Amino acid sequence: MPYEWVKPRAAPEESGAVAVSHPPIAELHLWPYRSLPLRGFVTFMVITLLLIAVPLTVALGSPVLWGVLPFFMLTIWGLYLAFRRNYRDGHVLERLLVWDDHVQLIRTGTYERRREWEANPHWVRLTLIPEGGPVPNYITLRGSNREVEIGAFLSEEERQALAAELRPLFGPRR
Repeated sequence: MPYEWVKPRAAPEESGAVAVSHPPIAELHLWPYRSLPLRGFVTFMVITLLLIAVPLTVALGSPVLWGVLPFFMLTIWGLYLAFRRNYRDGHVLERLLVWDDHVQLIRTGTYERRREWEANPHWVRLTLIPEGGPVPNYITLRGSNREVEIGAFLSEEERQALAAELRPLFGPRR
């Protein structure tokens, strides 16, 4: 799954506007799923380069090569730019930090500024909306007079599993 529970750090840290003197009791990192890892991207580009270059071997030594070569290079360059843009757009990380007296959700992305939400965990309400939300199994956290979404980029089943894992953190009444 494209999220993991991180072992809390033992050292004190400065987190946002709130200085904490003890590590969180729970820390969750969420990120968009990557079907093609970076190593697979390199492999794909090399294989594509070779497959496009094979027909060009016939044109070696002829003026036709110079007419076709710019289009060949443009194709490879376009593929490279498209994949790099896709990786950059998908560089999103959501961090949910939970202490006994404080909850913080931090979302960082490529094009958007860092967004934070803070609340008291005693008053945080987890809501799973199976249908009728922007996506199926829409998960929100409500607290401090504000409602925020968590895990929007996860699949339907992953959001359902995430809600089940988050429920014990925000009290037995939910």
